[in-house]
Amino acid sequence: MNYKDIAERMVSRGRRFGADEVEVYLQTSRNLSVRVRNEDVETVQEADAGGVGFRVMVNGRTGFSHCNDLSDRSLDETMRRAIAFAELTTPDEHNVLPSEQAHQEVEGLYDPEIAKVSMDKKIEMALELESLAMQDERIRHSSGASFGEGESEIIVANSKGILKSYRSSSCSIGVGVVAEKGDQRHTGWESCGRRFFADLDPLDKIAAEASRKAYEMLDPRMVRTQRAPVIYDTSVTRSLIGGIIGALNGDRVNQSASFLENSMNERFASELLTIIDDATRARGLGSKPFDGEGVPASKRALVENGVLKGFLYNTRAAMRAGVESTGNASRGGFTSLPGIGTHNIYVEPGQYTRDEIIANTRRGLLLTGITGYGVNPVTGNYSGGASGFWIENGQIVHPVQGLTIAGSADQIFRNIDMMADDIDMKSSFTAPTMRIAEMQIGGE
Repeated sequence: MNYKDIAERMVSRGRRFGADEVEVYLQTSRNLSVRVRNEDVETVQEADAGGVGFRVMVNGRTGFSHCNDLSDRSLDETMRRAIAFAELTTPDEHNVLPSEQAHQEVEGLYDPEIAKVSMDKKIEMALELESLAMQDERIRHSSGASFGEGESEIIVANSKGILKSYRSSSCSIGVGVVAEKGDQRHTGWESCGRRFFADLDPLDKIAAEASRKAYEMLDPRMVRTQRAPVIYDTSVTRSLIGGIIGALNGDRVNQSASFLENSMNERFASELLTIIDDATRARGLGSKPFDGEGVPASKRALVENGVLKGFLYNTRAAMRAGVESTGNASRGGFTSLPGIGTHNIYVEPGQYTRDEIIANTRRGLLLTGITGYGVNPVTGNYSGGASGFWIENGQIVHPVQGLTIAGSADQIFRNIDMMADDIDMKSSFTAPTMRIAEMQIGGE
């Protein structure tokens, strides 16, 4: 079946049915999930899926409808339904579609070898990973291991001249285990996701990380309430950086619901903080040649040396703001309208190792676990539960849990005083270990 022909044909048909502008978002996908536990195969699920979503504009009104049946009759009914829905909505001058712009192809989005690996091999990998993670005597139970893969093709077409497609793939493997000591139980989980099968981390490395995360938190102790440095481990830096990304969402900015709405080209953070959104990285999990509306995606500095450099827009939010789309329209699939999202987010690494940051901390918290929302993108406030390790005289002395940490975005981001070099550039959202010079830590 030629999906591009279907998309192009439905754009023309939508115009004939009475729409002023038409967008077709067509998606096909294949997904596999393998789960094992206690040396048994619990589930093996494989499914093919696909469908199409139609967004139409009629006299400034927007309508949307979708279906997973690509027969002519179903497509026509779905298109007519989208047009009928448009008649029920309120006109808005910002309801527009983007025009065609040339995009740059991105290397390494699709790995045909993933599908060629036998099912037996994938099951064997999950079983071996679980076995390796259970080898430490402190590990008593398995939470299970899994292997997953997926591939998809995206086609975007509209009446402004866009007709584009790309194909992508990904795979992942992970394991969870439980460490026990007396009445104590603690779970550790580790996984690895990549575009290419050959890029997956060695199984023994993944297993060792899962085991370590489980047993290293045994015998935690409480500390007193105080103000002290907090070192954010790479596993939790997203709670900080995610708050900034949320505040850069163009819809939030347009609604005056962002703590950064008036900070463009101003310094709001330490000079150590540079945040990049890169859609063009070869083999990046978030890479793509164009966004969910067909607008070319690119590499952009959102924050540079602590200075805010850019917000994130899809076409509609950009129209409201009087700017151009930044190529950040995101789709949850063919069943959803465009939202706003990122591609590959990373914080540029610093000059220190993680161990050097710990060694240069006289007393403080190495944060490895959090509960709560992190930085509120509207207010900039930060609070949540915390666990990790206590540091005295530059050395880790014992695990801690049941703490709370709190602060404001202004205090936190301006007080980043050390940045490590330990980032995983194959992840779609990654940041190095970083130290906040001082935060409020709630203990006993």
